Amino acid sequence: MKDDLGEEVTLAGRPRRIVSLVPSLTQSVAVTGRDLLVGATDFCTHPTDLAVARVGGSKYPRVADVLACEPDLVLADMDENRKDDVLMLRNAGVPVWVVNPRTVPQALVSLGRMLRMCGLGKPAWLTDAETVWASLPEKTETVRVAIPVWRRPWVLLGGATFSSDLLARLGYVNVFSGERFPRPKLAEIQTSGAELVILPNEPYEFTAEDGPEAFPDTDCALVDGRFLTWYGPTLDAGHRAAGFGCAVEPSNDIGSWYAWIDSWECCRTRRGP
Repeated sequence: MKDDLGEEVTLAGRPRRIVSLVPSLTQSVAVTGRDLLVGATDFCTHPTDLAVARVGGSKYPRVADVLACEPDLVLADMDENRKDDVLMLRNAGVPVWVVNPRTVPQALVSLGRMLRMCGLGKPAWLTDAETVWASLPEKTETVRVAIPVWRRPWVLLGGATFSSDLLARLGYVNVFSGERFPRPKLAEIQTSGAELVILPNEPYEFTAEDGPEAFPDTDCALVDGRFLTWYGPTLDAGHRAAGFGCAVEPSNDIGSWYAWIDSWECCRTRRGP
């Protein structure tokens, strides 16, 4: 099979020892076939009780530790992982499957292909996620947003990214839709026309004290980054409870999973008087 980048990935047989270098893929495999995972990054926080070898970060994994896990398949992401590390693993004889979804539909297809590469069938959470995202009501109103994911320097989620597409499907238009990861000056963000600044807790951990103060004239929403940037079980309607810090109970309506984004009263940081 070819991965998302068109690279042929050949396995000797069904994989039995998988190392994931992507938190969302770690969760996807763990929820579907946990026994296959033998290694993951330090930032693979879900499931919270996952007991596997830790191999460093996504950007700078300890390749020697990955090889020490004796994997027959490594999972990577084009944006999260460095090409040099992927090449080092492949040169060591380890098959590496790279994903590269830019939209929600692409993510759903990519997840299914990745799980098949792992020797796993299509899980119920993926089928449910496909149903949920295919049945979203059309948004008649939109809100202009900016989504910083780092500061010092400021880095934002731009166009042609999974998160930007996810937000657009919920009626939230990214004002920085040109570059994929623009690095504007703070003044450019402040004067961009964004009505809401969305501040996730990863990769940079924005908090009430670190982030909103930079945007005194704009509403800011502090959100759980997993539900904004991870593609996997978090896309399933059954994994939405309080995803963005709101006191929301699970239901069969995707609006309750994204209650913060459909009615963001409960988790936004109000600008000062």
